[in-house]
Formats: sequence, structure tokens, C-alpha cells
Amino acid sequence: MSDIDSGMNDSDETAPLAAPQPPQRGPAGHGPMGRGGGPVEKAQNFLPSAKRLLGTLRKDAAKLVLVIVLGVLSVGLTVLGPKLLGQGTNVVFAGFISLQFPAGTSKADVIAQLVKSGQTTQADMLRAMDFVPGAGIDFTQLTWILIAVLSVYTFGSIFSYFQARILNVVVQRAMHRLRMQVEEKLHRLPLSYFDRVQRGELLSRVTNDVDNIGQSLQQSLSQVITSILTVIGVLVMMFLISPLLAVIALVTIPLTILITVLVAKRSQKLFVAQWKQTGILNARVEETFSGHAVVKVFGHQREVEEAFRLENERVYKASFGAQFVSGIIMPAMTFVGNLVYVAIAVVGGLQVANGQMSIGDVQAFIQYSRQFTQPLSQLGSMANLLQSGVASAERVFELLDEAEQTPDADPAETVSNKASHLEFHNVSFSYSPDKPLIENLSLAARPGSTVAIVGPTGAGKTTLVNLIMRFYDIDEGSITLGKSEDASTAVDTRLMTRDDLRSRTGMVLQDTWLFTGTIRENIMYGRPDATEEEMVAAASAAYVDRFVHVLPDGYDTLLDDDATNLSVGERQLVTIARAFLADPRLLILDEATSSVDTRTELLIQRAMSQLRKNRTAFVIAHRLSTIRDADLILVMENGAIVEQGNHNELLAVKGAYWRLYNAQFDAPMQDDVLADPVAG
Repeated sequence: MSDIDSGMNDSDETAPLAAPQPPQRGPAGHGPMGRGGGPVEKAQNFLPSAKRLLGTLRKDAAKLVLVIVLGVLSVGLTVLGPKLLGQGTNVVFAGFISLQFPAGTSKADVIAQLVKSGQTTQADMLRAMDFVPGAGIDFTQLTWILIAVLSVYTFGSIFSYFQARILNVVVQRAMHRLRMQVEEKLHRLPLSYFDRVQRGELLSRVTNDVDNIGQSLQQSLSQVITSILTVIGVLVMMFLISPLLAVIALVTIPLTILITVLVAKRSQKLFVAQWKQTGILNARVEETFSGHAVVKVFGHQREVEEAFRLENERVYKASFGAQFVSGIIMPAMTFVGNLVYVAIAVVGGLQVANGQMSIGDVQAFIQYSRQFTQPLSQLGSMANLLQSGVASAERVFELLDEAEQTPDADPAETVSNKASHLEFHNVSFSYSPDKPLIENLSLAARPGSTVAIVGPTGAGKTTLVNLIMRFYDIDEGSITLGKSEDASTAVDTRLMTRDDLRSRTGMVLQDTWLFTGTIRENIMYGRPDATEEEMVAAASAAYVDRFVHVLPDGYDTLLDDDATNLSVGERQLVTIARAFLADPRLLILDEATSSVDTRTELLIQRAMSQLRKNRTAFVIAHRLSTIRDADLILVMENGAIVEQGNHNELLAVKGAYWRLYNAQFDAPMQDDVLADPVAG
């Protein structure tokens, strides 16, 4: 977070969870601008994760039932097709055989004659056939069979189409809900989470992983349902035709399960590694290209290219391994299916020769054997897709299971809208229990006063701001907000909701944040219900109106990505105008002029002076020229206030502030000055 203005609200959780401690990187690394930390990966088991993933579809249970019903109808009709085609084959073959014998004789006479002549095999085969000698092919019966086959496959396809369409709706609705859950979760996470997780890694989970889940469910779920129903339907038909051949076909099931389990155990870890490395690579790319100019200036292109090459190589190895191992399933299933196919063909041929089956039934059974092994192979081929989706789901669920910020008080207290007296009472805070940062800090910021905070990097200046905004909660002591210096009106900020507290606070940071939109929309972000006149008044007070009028579209000028069509100073003035419009009681200015030229700094200083009127302002500054008129200057060192007073009082003391002032304005940089931590 680089810029936060008044009116920015955060949603909070409903149940308290213990927040993990972020790794210590020094106080300056924490806060709205904090970056760093690597992703934390915990691979879960496939089955629990898959079960939880399917649970995301629970809200559309009625539609899922309809999907299953349509699947049953579609598969049922499709499974019926080979049996009907087998009957058609029997009609054609019987008609052909009938022409080999003279008309007028009976089937029994033909069989008796064959037995008498010693052709018992042919006689056994004809006993299983229904034919009339000399009648030929019954084309009427054959026509009706073909019409039935066409109808069966047509309606089966229609049911399959509606099944896929409804399932698509179910999956997309589930992904919509999952994205909303992730979005809401991000607003409930404490700032410590964003301090320890790289931005690219987080973006990968929110985008790549969620998209992969949707694609995996979309492509595999329909196939899985159809395959399972097909296996059941085909198995029933095979047992009705020939129990012996059905038993032979069943050999594929334990072999399929064994192969899938053995391969899945090895490939699941590789899929988890694949998406973990993808997140790391995204973080690398985001970091590199956001700091592209810095990389160019310092000539680190080769180092960046090498780092990218190594990360890309890790992604390649993980992806190749996952796809290669999981890809073994399909050819293994095909090999098993071919062996069973050969066994069925041989045994079926012997049964036809012995008169135990008709040739049409054998034909149907061979088709069923293919229909039986095909879905088993498809289930095997779906394993890699399912594992990839489950691996992504684990990463998203890990985000959803992160500890949330402590809940707001219920019932919460509040204070008057005019309250602006902020006071620290023996406040202690640390990012890590073993490394204390702020200890027993007490200070009072009176209404309408300006409190300046100076000190070296890591002294705790930004941390102080984070505590005021409740981005972090203090460990000991209290921070109170009241209408006046009367203690009876003060309320502990922990007893207020975060929304209530932050709605009273405006923040202007060194790194400006403007979203893609018009200048008007960016200013109105501070108070969306403001009128046009109020917006223009805020812009005029912040000196935005002076440069907006020279733009072709004025306030309707569209800001591009990162607002590069405005200068750094102009972007900062827009953020000040946004804070003006919000009209906060508490104002925080964090190095708002450090990145601009002297002339622009004067404009910003004037704008901030106007903004600070009738407000309690906290100003973090390194340029001491910007805080000479502050009512109270706090000199911080290692989380403690070592000096406090106004400009003249601190100079008279000739302490830390005096040395820092001389280092900036009077004396050249001497070795003894540089050795002083306050002068850093």
C-alpha cells in the first residue's frame, strides 16, 4: 500500500485467530510500503484438498443433481447403442446365413443335417441364431433398428450438451464465489501478512491459481462424471450379455487403481512444486519490471537475466516432471485395455463357435470393452489435470486459512466527529517478541497541532503511523482519541472499529497511489458523495486547479498506468487534494515532498499548510526545513523518543536534533557526524 486516504475502509473478520509473527527485517521494512519475504508453502493431502474443492460447488447442489440426471440419461442411451447395433448385425448375419439353405426347410432340419454330416461346430453356432432358411435379410426390422440407434445417439448427445452447459454454469459460479472469498479475505488480513509475502506471489495465487482451478474443474469434472457413469452402465450391460467376459473385463479396474495411485503419489508433489515455483517466478518478474529503470541505471541486466533464467529453469523442471510423471497414466491404461481387448476377442470368438453367444453379442461386447477401458483411461488422463487443480486449490485455501486481524470490539465505542486529540500512554510494540522496538512511548498531539517525527531509518517513525492507523495493534499501553484535552472524552482506539478510526484519518505518503481513471475520479475517491463544487474547492486548495486547466480535458483527463502523464509533484498534489476533500480530523504526512523539486516542494508545502489547519497532523520528515513551524518535534531513535520540543527549544538543547540540523544546513559532513546514528 503506497497511499491511503481518509475514507478507506477495511473489512474485519468475524472470529479471532492467532496471527503469526512476521520475520524481522527491521522496523523500516514494515508498514504500508513494506516489501519482501518469500512464500510459505504447505502441501496438503490430495483427498482432503479435493474434497474441500468440491465443497465450493455445494451452493449449486440442485444443479449438480440435474447434471448427474442428465449424465445418467446421456450415458444410458449411449450404452444402449452397441446392443442395438449388435441386434442389427445379428439380423444381417442371419439373413446372409439363411440364403445358404433352401427355402421351405426349417431351422431344426438344417441343424440336424449339419450334425448328421459331422459339422457340429457350425450346428452349435446356428442354434444361437434366429433365422428362416431362404428368407434373406429382413430389411424392415433392420430399418427400425437403425432408426432406434440414430434416436438413441441423438438424444444422448442432446442430454450431454445440456449436462455440459449446466456444469459450466455451476463451475463458473463457484469460481466467482471463490474470487469473492479471496477478495474479502485480503481485506481481513493483517498488514503483517503483506509484509512477509511477496506481491508477485500473492498475485499468482489470486489470478493464476484461481484460473487453473476453474480450468481444471471445467475440463475434468464433466469427464469424470461421464466416465464413472459409463463404467457403471457398460458393466451392467456386459454382465447381461456374458458374465464370463465381464469378469475378464473387470481385471482392468484393480490395475487402473493401482497404476493411478502409484503415479499420483509421485506427481502430486511435483504439481505443488510447479505452482510454487510459478508464484516465485511471477514475484521475480513483478519486482524486476517494476524496478526496471533502477536495473538499467546500475547495469544489473545480466544478473537479473541470470536470476530469471534460474527461476525459469526451476519452473521448467517442476512442470516437466509433473506432466511427465502424470502422463504415464494414459499409456499405461491404454496398454492394459489392449490386453483385455485381445482376451475378450479370443474368448468371445470361442463362445460364438460353441453357440454360447451370437456374433452380434460379441460385437456389442467388444464395443463395450472399448467403452469400459476408454473411460478408465480418461480417468487416468484426468489425474494430471485434477492434481494440478488441487495443487492450485491448496495454495488458494492456504491464503483463505491465513490468520486474520483481531476483530473489532463489539459493541464498539466512538467519539465526536470533531475529535482530534490523540495521545500515546506508555505504548510498547515489537514486530518480533525477541526484538523490542517501541517501549514505554508517551506523547500527546493536541487538536490543531502539528507533530513532526524525525530520526534515522529504522527508528520507528513509520511504525508509529501504523499504530495510529491500527495497521498493527500495540502490545502494551493505550492510544486514545478524544475531543479535547479532557481525559473523560478520550476513547481507546482499540475499542473503536477500524473503519471508524480510519474514516477520521487522512494519509499522504511519499509514494503516490493513483488508479487508472480521470483526475476527477481520483480526487473524488476521498469522498465519493462530494459535490463538484467541493471537489473543485479541494483541488484549488491543493493547487491542482492551476495545472489541470492547461490539460486538454481538464479534470476529465484520463490517467494512464502509474499516472505517468503527470509529473511526480502533480501526482502528489492530486493525493493532497484527495485528502483535502476527505476533510479528516487526523492527518498523516509521510515524506510527501522528498521526491520533488524545490519549486514543486514549495507548492506542496503551501498545500499541506492549508491542509493542516484545524487538524491534528503527524509529519514524518527528513528535510528539517519542512517542519520548522511544527508545534512539537519528536526525535526518535531505536523506537524511543530521545528528544521532544519545538524547533528553537531543540536547537538550544544541542542534542540529537541539533546535530541532525547542523549536518543538513550548517556543517559539512564530518566523520564524527556520520558516526552519529541520529545523523543517518
